[in-house]
Amino acid sequence: MKLLTFIKYILVVLFISTTALVAQEKPVELVNPFIGSDNFGTTNPGAVRPNGMMSVAPFNVMGSDLNRYDKDKQWWSTPYSNVNSFFTGYSHVNLSGVGCPDLGSLLLMPTTGDLNVNYKEYGSTYSDEKAVPGYYSNILTKYNVKTEVSATDRSSIARFTFPEGQANILMNLGEGLTNESGAWMRRVNETEVEGMKLLGTFCYNPQAVFPIYFVMRVSKQPSTTGYWKMQREMQGVEAEWDIHSGQYKLYTKYNRDIAGDDIGAYFTYDVEEGETIDVQIGVSFVSTENARENLDKEQTGFNFNEVREQAYEDWNKELSRVIVEGGTHDQRVVFYSGLYHTLIHPNMLNDVNGEYPAMETGITMKTDRTRYTVFSLWDTYRNVHQLQTLLYPEKQIDMVNTMVDMYKESGWLPKWELFGRETLTMEGDPAIPVIVDTYMKGLRDFDYEIAYEAMYKSATQMENNFLRPDIEDYITLGYVPLRSEYDNSVSH
Repeated sequence: MKLLTFIKYILVVLFISTTALVAQEKPVELVNPFIGSDNFGTTNPGAVRPNGMMSVAPFNVMGSDLNRYDKDKQWWSTPYSNVNSFFTGYSHVNLSGVGCPDLGSLLLMPTTGDLNVNYKEYGSTYSDEKAVPGYYSNILTKYNVKTEVSATDRSSIARFTFPEGQANILMNLGEGLTNESGAWMRRVNETEVEGMKLLGTFCYNPQAVFPIYFVMRVSKQPSTTGYWKMQREMQGVEAEWDIHSGQYKLYTKYNRDIAGDDIGAYFTYDVEEGETIDVQIGVSFVSTENARENLDKEQTGFNFNEVREQAYEDWNKELSRVIVEGGTHDQRVVFYSGLYHTLIHPNMLNDVNGEYPAMETGITMKTDRTRYTVFSLWDTYRNVHQLQTLLYPEKQIDMVNTMVDMYKESGWLPKWELFGRETLTMEGDPAIPVIVDTYMKGLRDFDYEIAYEAMYKSATQMENNFLRPDIEDYITLGYVPLRSEYDNSVSH
């Protein structure tokens, strides 16, 4: 009898303890950023804020046969794979969960020892990966360097902890996930560079091109700094004039602007054991001036822990719109990890001053709302936006206002919009059900008369209709005939 009473007592204590433990779990603690980063899920465990413009991802998809997946050997649309092991830097401003490669550039890499700017040689295996919302870290085994990254809405911060000796920090503008090429860079002073990298050519759309502007700062005065550029392959007597033909050339005594398809900047240091160097990067899709303003407004000095902690709190606040009771721990992890992924895209496009590039023209415009981008609408029109109307109606209203403004600026609602360019990827006219569903849910703080005008245009205009290219057949015949190999039928 006493034994039975004791067992009952233990069970009650365990139940109370378990209940208390569940009650104390923060939603942010239940997110596993590694979910979806294998088996072609195309997500990554990098640092990002909710719907933030900036994201910082470990880039491990090029440069070595140690990797199972390589962006240069197969169709690959993500900067990271959980089964790969060769790291070539942190990419800035990435896409999550998409099927075509783009962005994933501005590769930031710490190394030690003699300076080497060839990514196939300076890349490293890594260990001790850790990731929570807004933070990622690893240890580069080749260099024994601990790397950590976090992000604000429009800027990033990295903290590198070095062993004693020569340390190097590299910014590579020549490589990345994008298929577009071309960049320029300017040294502002010994600890700051600014520049532009061309992005785009998403999903077979060679004209869907756009620039990303950046400002990069290091926390410590370097011993030396300079540029590099891959020289073109020269032939005959021409090759005799330059010993760097077809090779990387270091620019150690040149301090002005540099441009090219494969360029970068380096900073070298003499460091003590355990010394840390921080790197900040601000970005903009309008100008380097705006990139600098974004960085200055969102970060005060080099304070890695402050940025990391605020990112964590921001994620917990957004995820706490839903409190899950019951279920297993694993089920709650799956739920909150899924909710986390719905809050990455669409992401903000406007700078802290409200400026953004207008749809298609790139003309600088200004908004008092949040201007969004990355409308993968054929993916999201039937799920993500319905969730937004219920849990984040204020975001959904800004997204619908963005779509209506895109019509005002370009003459069409978005289909698969990417940083102000219409890629025309996939089929259908998916903005319409998103806008109608938002209206029917009672969220009407947008110009629905203009929205209807846009819908009517895409449903009736027979010539040069980019959203419904076969509409003339449909209106005149009542169906779309199959005329060529790639014609197909789809129902949404």
